[in-house]
Amino acid sequence: MKPQLLIGAPASGSGKTTFTMGLLRALSRRGKKVQPYKCGPDYIDTKFHAHASGRESVNLDSWFSSKTHIRDLYARYGADADACIVEGAMGLFDGYDRSRGSAAGIAEILDIPIVLVVGAKSTAYSVAALLHGTKSFNPAIKIAGVVFNQVASERHKLLLSQAAEDAGVRCFGFMPREDGLEVPSRHLGLTLAAEQQMEAWIERAAQIVEHNVDIDALLAACSGEFKSPRHEPSGLQHNMAAKGAMRIAVARDSAFNFIYRENIARLEQLGSVTFFSPLSGDELPQTDLLYLPGGYPELFAGQLAERSKLKGQIKAYADAGGRILAECGGMIYLTGAINAIPGGPYSMCGVLPLETTMEGARLHLGYRSVRLQNGKEFRGHEFHYSSVINPAAMPSVAQQYDAHGEQVATPLYRYRNTIAGYTHLYWGETDIMDLWK
Repeated sequence: MKPQLLIGAPASGSGKTTFTMGLLRALSRRGKKVQPYKCGPDYIDTKFHAHASGRESVNLDSWFSSKTHIRDLYARYGADADACIVEGAMGLFDGYDRSRGSAAGIAEILDIPIVLVVGAKSTAYSVAALLHGTKSFNPAIKIAGVVFNQVASERHKLLLSQAAEDAGVRCFGFMPREDGLEVPSRHLGLTLAAEQQMEAWIERAAQIVEHNVDIDALLAACSGEFKSPRHEPSGLQHNMAAKGAMRIAVARDSAFNFIYRENIARLEQLGSVTFFSPLSGDELPQTDLLYLPGGYPELFAGQLAERSKLKGQIKAYADAGGRILAECGGMIYLTGAINAIPGGPYSMCGVLPLETTMEGARLHLGYRSVRLQNGKEFRGHEFHYSSVINPAAMPSVAQQYDAHGEQVATPLYRYRNTIAGYTHLYWGETDIMDLWK
């Protein structure tokens, strides 16, 4: 038995991230080992979770993976924890196809209760109808209770508590309106200044949760039997290369940090994983597979451009046929240059005959199904503002589709054994070596 819950909300902007960070830190202060999880493909909130709890957060996504895999991830990473807390994404029932892929769907798969965070800035007793509708919409999920956010006064509290009582939903507390409690910009990288800003925000969120929410009552209401992992999902281990046979180098620093925890776990099954920092000018480790994840290369382009030795080592490795997987920011790092940023253009590794730009930056976002020419298929997520200036310079080696099966123009490039594109792939249930077959 241990506390297990999913934190959801009727809509984005309700305050669930602030409440999640505050609760994670408050429990950590009590000496509890808290395992955080994030619904969906987000690779930024998971870093917030790690900062607040001291444990790496794990993505749970039903577009990427099967129900069996989701249950296995939850059980494996939470086995030694004192409590498991899942942060939802968007509105509780918002999925890629109606409620498919939603936070409510994850709670149903895991059979854990939901604590709602309701932003009450512009409402009072009317939330009774919202709570009643949320509680009764899907009988397969359990609403354990509610925390109200942006509460203005004692009178406001009274009206909200009456609404919760009449809707038959337990109220665990009220978070007051407070200036300066907005979530820090997610586009900050992991610089010292960004981490200091994040720490101050998490500390203040924890204070508010501790003083305004009945944490003990919440944990008691959400305690339930924890189901231990039973097996590896989908027999994956039998399909992978011999464990321990490979050397894998992974770029990880302030410029490259959009990483799914389970992807690294699967790389560790293939062999030894060594992390290195392109920003710090580390040399390229001896490797059989180089992984360049996404991140913020545009924020550190000047520093990356100055690391001539490492850029040369990466280009020589690629030219010699070394395996490279580069995603989004990692792909940008392999191009000839990045343009339209202050002080630019900045030269990158020059592996790919492409250039990228931040000019006319707009968000490209969505789930992706990547079908390779060898017949293999991967799933992933596209999230970027930059664009390729000369995309026709290289043909795509895959066709990509969105979550509704519609073709999208996002390419996947290949040069010898270098595979690069904007899509962040998930291979927790897939053999990553299929990319090169």
